[in-house]
Amino acid sequence: MSAPMLDIDLEYAESILERYDTSGPRYTSYPTAPVWTEAYGIADYRNELGRTDVDLQDALSLYVHVPFCRSLCHFCACNRVITKDVSRAAEYLDVLEREIAAVRKSVSVPRLATQQHWGGGTPTYLNPDQIRRLSGMLRDAFPMRADAEISIEVDPRTTTPQHIEALRECGFNRISMGVQDFDPAVQEAVHRIQPVEMTRDLTHLARKSGFVSVNYDLIYGLPFQSEASFEKTLDTVLDLAPDRLALYSYAHVTWKAKQQRGFERKDLPDSHTKLRLMLRAIRRFLDAGYVYIGLDHFARPEDELTHALQNRTLRRNFMGHTTQDGVELIGFGSSAISELRGSYAQSQRDVGPWQAAVHATGLATMRGHRLSPEDVQRRWVISRLICLGEIRADEYRAEFGEGFASHYAAELRVLESAARDGLIEISSDGSLQVLPIGRLLVRNIAMAFDAYLTDQQRSGEQLFSKTV
Repeated sequence: MSAPMLDIDLEYAESILERYDTSGPRYTSYPTAPVWTEAYGIADYRNELGRTDVDLQDALSLYVHVPFCRSLCHFCACNRVITKDVSRAAEYLDVLEREIAAVRKSVSVPRLATQQHWGGGTPTYLNPDQIRRLSGMLRDAFPMRADAEISIEVDPRTTTPQHIEALRECGFNRISMGVQDFDPAVQEAVHRIQPVEMTRDLTHLARKSGFVSVNYDLIYGLPFQSEASFEKTLDTVLDLAPDRLALYSYAHVTWKAKQQRGFERKDLPDSHTKLRLMLRAIRRFLDAGYVYIGLDHFARPEDELTHALQNRTLRRNFMGHTTQDGVELIGFGSSAISELRGSYAQSQRDVGPWQAAVHATGLATMRGHRLSPEDVQRRWVISRLICLGEIRADEYRAEFGEGFASHYAAELRVLESAARDGLIEISSDGSLQVLPIGRLLVRNIAMAFDAYLTDQQRSGEQLFSKTV
């Protein structure tokens, strides 16, 4: 089976996409984080970690959040701490060491880790020796499998050759670089001056040092972006030929990121221009030979993500699309999220409360959610749509022992308009096939199966970014 192509009538796409440009979740989890509550606390998380009905052969995925940045990128809505006081990183590592030890003590069935990812913030805010220290902490507590995927997000502005040397020494084999846009006017508007040469040099160094995958993140919809300017950015990106690409829609979430409020005065692209920026980038990537993995991800034909898509083993978690199927994720650091078999757990968002909680109890769980049987079923459905672009009714019956069409009759009626618009095909047994244009709007399709979304929308609270 080859990876599905994205053969889209762009003129037709432009005619309907704006109608679907509503607010909606990205579905890195189901239920989504706004559903979680503080009724789930430290004791619940510790009990979940201590479950014994786990196979010793099951793997673990580890995530570490490093929140510090030297300067604020004005588009960013991530959990971060802007500081030039590098002593804070040493203190943060001391607390991380306590948290890692407490989690390890709580895990009843020790298992090898097959995946490790550091995000932020800016993980390379840590100096090379601190990188070695943190890596050692994790490996001592959770030994890594020899073929483990070990990845990190970096900022080319603060990542030195010494950082690259330390990362390779620690076994990192994938590196993801924030690029966003190479246009100087856009970079100035978003407060992120990053010349092309800086990204190019770090890309070449990473490849020379043995990283098997170099990935770029781009954002469309930023202030002062135009079709002509973004075309030049795409030219440069394709010349540098990253192994994977993430093309994110700028999320204008001023209720979370107050610094974005000035963007309205800096010529944000209108919805029509933003749509064309997205479609232009997609066409360029496909023409250059990349495979559309789904949502905002593209990869080379030989990439593991492409193989996972072809083999129907592609999955999604808080780190994005992944080849790691059915692997429990344990998160460390402020705001980190763990995705375990029966629940989600999130640590205190702010560094101060997180540190205080770890010092007090070893763990810092702020909120979470225990999955109900209905949650598990709907998570399966949404995951299949997002990752595979289809629901097979026979697979659903084999998994849950009931008919898909009967259980989701109301949802299938809601999706009839999407079928008329050419986004999906619905078979008599309820099986769904997402068509090429529907793959661009798969969040909208998945929203039909979200049992919590209607109440969230009725609340009037702003929770999610736009889907296009």
